[in-house]
Amino acid sequence: MFFYKIYMIKNQFLLLAFTLLSFTCYSQILFEKGYYINNANKKTTCLIKNLEWKDNPTKIEYKLSESSKIKEVSIQSIKEFGIANKLKYVRSKVLIDRSSEDISKLSYKKAPTFKEETLFLKLLVEGKANLYKYEDGNLRRFFFKTEDASIQQLVYKSYNVSNTTIGKNNTFRNQLWVNLKCSTMSMSLAENLDYKKKDLVNYFIKYNECSNTEFYNYNFSEKKDLFNLNLRAGFNSSALTISNRKLNVKDGEFDSKVSLRIGAEAEFIMPFNQNKWSLFVGPSFQYYKSEAVYARQKVTIDYKSIELSLGIRHYVFLNEKSKLFFNGAFLYDISNNLVVAFESRSDLEIKSLYNFGFGIGYKYGDSYSLELRYETNRDLLGKYTFWDSQYKTVAVIFGFTVF
Repeated sequence: MFFYKIYMIKNQFLLLAFTLLSFTCYSQILFEKGYYINNANKKTTCLIKNLEWKDNPTKIEYKLSESSKIKEVSIQSIKEFGIANKLKYVRSKVLIDRSSEDISKLSYKKAPTFKEETLFLKLLVEGKANLYKYEDGNLRRFFFKTEDASIQQLVYKSYNVSNTTIGKNNTFRNQLWVNLKCSTMSMSLAENLDYKKKDLVNYFIKYNECSNTEFYNYNFSEKKDLFNLNLRAGFNSSALTISNRKLNVKDGEFDSKVSLRIGAEAEFIMPFNQNKWSLFVGPSFQYYKSEAVYARQKVTIDYKSIELSLGIRHYVFLNEKSKLFFNGAFLYDISNNLVVAFESRSDLEIKSLYNFGFGIGYKYGDSYSLELRYETNRDLLGKYTFWDSQYKTVAVIFGFTVF
């Protein structure tokens, strides 16, 4: 009877998931105040859908007002767009080297292989000298512009020197030293640079500061809290059935029980797509104690374990203070010296395998959360050939973000 209830809860849970997922397609998407400039140099103030693109975009979606229809405009039609002081992209026809950094794909050619392309480049630092970034999958290239020269790529390339040796073309260091000289900046500063955003941003900031010119660091606006430590506690509603394929008797159905659970979770926010995705890992203590009658004898279980979750989470923003989230997690159970105890036969050792958990939740103010989680069957008797078990849980979990 209980498993029929679990079955119904699961179906209602999945229905709720699809309903909420459908709702989120129409819920508030963050259109933020921005602008774009078309080919005729006309600037249009609008609301731009901020996707915080990991890969540089080739088009944008915008609205002229909150109530107006969503429109789309491509790179062919606009020269520049920006969102408040958060980000800015400019269209430019540039020479770009798309040589792979994959060791298996390296060539023996040290020089870059340039190809002319029209791209949206993301501004990282804007001033007397500008720094831009272009990203496409695993490809990452940086570009720069000075008052005396147009946009050009900062050259970095890995190449094969021999079958066992890899060389590095670090021409970008010389490019910076030649084009961005200033009295307080030494050659060693350029010589020690890595082809990384952080290093290059710092170099351009120092140059603009040294030149006593106004500049804007767009990279600063990208800095966000990308780690959360969450304390989590709640209730499990669990039940268990056991059966033996050699015994022609009714399955043993243990009483359903509600028990406490407590744990912690480390959450790592992905630094793109408006922080809508995260990875999480954490332990939770759970227990289940119950009894049943199976094959005309009393059977008891006192099951305590540490449940380790490793999963992915997607947030859907409703407004500035609240958001929905959806979880999918791999669950690995850690237990020791536990048994299903029979009244007059040998006990069965609990040796559970992994299972999965799926959750829907709500978070308020980046501090408080409430989650409904359904966990798939966990086979506690996985080490036995003829014994089967079904341990299922529906949980309500309250969370508090410490930092």
